[in-house]
Amino acid sequence: MTPDLAPARLWQQAEGAGLAFGGLAIAGFASVGWPWWVWLLALLAPDLSMAGYLLGRRVGAVVYNLAHVYALPFLLMLLGVAAGKTGCIAAGGLWLAHIGIDRALGYGLKLPEGFRHTHLGGIGRPSDS
Repeated sequence: MTPDLAPARLWQQAEGAGLAFGGLAIAGFASVGWPWWVWLLALLAPDLSMAGYLLGRRVGAVVYNLAHVYALPFLLMLLGVAAGKTGCIAAGGLWLAHIGIDRALGYGLKLPEGFRHTHLGGIGRPSDS
């Protein structure tokens, strides 16, 4: 990562951590009475979008990114509030928390070049090629 990107990355990681805690709090306050394993599955569900990479790097990046943008969990929570559905609010909060955790750990939106290329920089070990 170039030095000029370091402050932006740190800010986005801090933002992600804040959203992760916020999402977990929203899900907790919605208290839908789900068993712990349902909470865990809901928290991990956005990563099922990695299956898009089976159709190629470009399609994979689009599918993964759709599941990892902040707008969709906020929309789900808004719909839950409007419809009085606490399950939607909790699911949106957990989805938001998932994205926040990813950002806090340095995992960003994917670029078409490949899974290890993100808007926050590269992830994993650099390839030898």
